[in-house]
Amino acid sequence: MEPSPLLAEDAVVGRPPPPSHDGCRNPDAGFSDGTGALLLVLGYLRLPELLAFQRVSRFFRDAVAGDGLLWRRVAVQSPLSGRLTDDALLRITSRAEGKLESLALMDCWKITDDGLMQVVDRNPGIAKLHVPGCTYLTANGIVRIVQWLYEHKGNLKSLQIHGICNITKDHLDILKLLLLGSNHQQVLPPTNDRYWHSFTFINHDDRPIDVDICPKCKHVRMVFDCTRENCRSMKSQWTECRGCFFCIARCEDCGGCLDFDELGEETVCSHLLCVKCWLDLPKCNICNQPYCKGHSNFLEGSSKFLGFVCEQCMESTSSSNYSTCG
Repeated sequence: MEPSPLLAEDAVVGRPPPPSHDGCRNPDAGFSDGTGALLLVLGYLRLPELLAFQRVSRFFRDAVAGDGLLWRRVAVQSPLSGRLTDDALLRITSRAEGKLESLALMDCWKITDDGLMQVVDRNPGIAKLHVPGCTYLTANGIVRIVQWLYEHKGNLKSLQIHGICNITKDHLDILKLLLLGSNHQQVLPPTNDRYWHSFTFINHDDRPIDVDICPKCKHVRMVFDCTRENCRSMKSQWTECRGCFFCIARCEDCGGCLDFDELGEETVCSHLLCVKCWLDLPKCNICNQPYCKGHSNFLEGSSKFLGFVCEQCMESTSSSNYSTCG
């Protein structure tokens, strides 16, 4: 059963929980076989489910809130990201009891430099700090936080800051120096798994920082490597199709670079696809256009054999039928 997102949001923003019940006369009833099994899955729950789970009963509330291991890796995503404040973040991370290992805040635009600094100050051993799209954070604030960790013998290994405004080459140089030490001028090797999707950034590499200087426009942005084998085999010329998503057109599905003669036909979602990916995707029965994989949720309920009708064609057909009936 899906936990209510409203309950999880209440917990994030700090509203008091409503009276909880667990179906027993005594809400603090002891262990049963089922209870023990439920406790085993707590470590696999995402933050919304974990916050909702602790509202089931007083027993589960105490079990969740009192287990510091559950809170050593905190990830906040939509729909909670837009509601998370500095105070709420401090309350959540305080449950790690100073042993927070990983903090991922996706598009949490209410988080400030001071709020994040308070969390880091209480958790100097943090190894992963991912704050993409946290637009209220500043480049100077990020440098200050990373420098504080460096001076306090911290263990920061991974930093993601794409989407934060006004990051300059000077900021990047300082961050690389603090994260990489004497290897800060080393060119990071290309990797097949680092490419752009409009909806999700696919990043399975172990780079210490997610932004770099684009070799094309010279701005500090996420720089993506081409996934095409023939491009990657150029060795010394592999940077020809390496760049940010403003400079290099890429296929939405495979991440390969695109020339105009390699573009597939149009897609329902208007994203770019190479010819191969366009041919491989299922097409609308009416307009013969595919959805990219980022919009695969629109294909839910469709049949592999009967195909599907895209949203635009459904609307067009509905309006046409309405006009005929009128």
